[in-house]
Amino acid sequence: MTESPPPSASSEPVEPGCTSGLSVLDPPGFHGPAPAPAAAGQPSAGRPEGTDRRPEDAAGTAPAPGAPDTAAPASTGVQDRLAGRLSDFASLHEHTERLARARGLAATLDAVLASGTALLGADRALLVTVLPGGGPSQPLGLGLDRASLGALETVPADQSLVARLLREHDRPAEVRSHDLAEDPAIGARLRELAGQLGLGGCYGLPLATEEDGPLAAALWFYDAPADPTDRRRELARRYSEVAAPLLAKQLDAEKVRRTTEALRRGLLPDRLPQPGGLRLAARLVPAGLDRSCGSDWYDAIPLPDGTVGLTVGSVSGDGPGAGPGSAPGAAAAMGRVRAALRAYAVLEGEDPVSVLGDLELLLKTTEPTRSATAVYAWVEPEERRVTLAGAGHCPPVLVTRYGAEFVETSLSAPLGMLSCWEAPGVEFTAERGDTLILYTEGLARRFGQTLHSGQADLRRAAADAPRDVRTDPERLCAHLLAAAAERDADRRERADRRAAGQDPGDRDGGAAPRRSTAQAPATDDLMLLAARFE
Repeated sequence: MTESPPPSASSEPVEPGCTSGLSVLDPPGFHGPAPAPAAAGQPSAGRPEGTDRRPEDAAGTAPAPGAPDTAAPASTGVQDRLAGRLSDFASLHEHTERLARARGLAATLDAVLASGTALLGADRALLVTVLPGGGPSQPLGLGLDRASLGALETVPADQSLVARLLREHDRPAEVRSHDLAEDPAIGARLRELAGQLGLGGCYGLPLATEEDGPLAAALWFYDAPADPTDRRRELARRYSEVAAPLLAKQLDAEKVRRTTEALRRGLLPDRLPQPGGLRLAARLVPAGLDRSCGSDWYDAIPLPDGTVGLTVGSVSGDGPGAGPGSAPGAAAAMGRVRAALRAYAVLEGEDPVSVLGDLELLLKTTEPTRSATAVYAWVEPEERRVTLAGAGHCPPVLVTRYGAEFVETSLSAPLGMLSCWEAPGVEFTAERGDTLILYTEGLARRFGQTLHSGQADLRRAAADAPRDVRTDPERLCAHLLAAAAERDADRRERADRRAAGQDPGDRDGGAAPRRSTAQAPATDDLMLLAARFE
């Protein structure tokens, strides 16, 4: 096992041909500045004594015609070295460009693993980042399955190559082993795992910056005993120097995103009540605040008389048409609106029209640049009686033993859009075993290209769900989210085919089409609340 000490901070320029950095050689035919004339009786600088003159100087004339050209092999060697260096630059540029185009932490880590593997000619790879509170994260692998990664996590810290690369102090610049299974410097547990997993040679680098310290450790493995060449090691080191600051930015962004999402989820219920006669389930897939155009809420409010208030809604940004830049403010406004709605539900929850009317007045008074859509349902679980009203929101879906149908609320504008909001309520009685589904616009838009077609496809997906799924609100929510993702992937696959000039019905000679797993970043939250009458 070889550990290279960290490079010393030297300000001296790197000489051409030095292995500590990529160098550009003089092109063929360019010999650089002429050496300074030597003093009488002294050899010329830069040449061994007795060879300070060119052959033609020794004879006083140029080489005779037909004599062998001794400069040709030297020129060819320079050209080969220059071509090799240019190839290195091109390869390094290609991989750093790919890294720069990566969006998000996961894509950046994948790029580091894949590019390092290609530059080193390795077969498999492992990467571990440093958690915000310190300590290693779950490993990410390339060519290593989950079981292999789990086994490598059992290596004690004093034997772990990852732990060495993540040291705050005395951190090696690289680690190398020609054969992990036979290396006496490797601990017994790591040697054992190397033999079991078929790991041969190993090369590792830390990804660190002067400001942040160690950010991640990357290990690349060969399937047989091997060492990367000096040239490959140099390329990997140069690549890691570019990757480290980019990774630092992605880790900072991920930390902010996780903190923001935690605060955002804290504005929503941490659990749902389970009153007698009613089973509740909810799902939320929030869009990132860097892309979101609003913020959605859901709630189930136990009321003093034993009834329950159910609500979902969405607050847009700084007024109609607001973009992603206003999403954090919309999330904060969503928390305020939801808190106010809970208060109005406790005071007058049996009258949904009054609840939404009060909410609209509050919104216009305290949030004049925002608008909101909402639906509020007052539910008597024992009698299975439901009274609801909607404000510019998607109509709820009632899933019965016969299928699924919309609960048509009256057409009305969103809250805060008109001088005065008013809409009649709707009352109906559900059967035992029916499930009422409230959802927001983001889910419907994942089902179809338009809001109207998406709502229709959502209703069909609920109606076509297997019976055992329809009887369980948790499974029904999961089924609808999975169906939305599948419809969205199919729609994007057809769009890709049309853009490529292919017939969407072309099955490549009868073979099943390759399903696209790429998902466009969502700009709306995906949210639904299901209530089953027992």
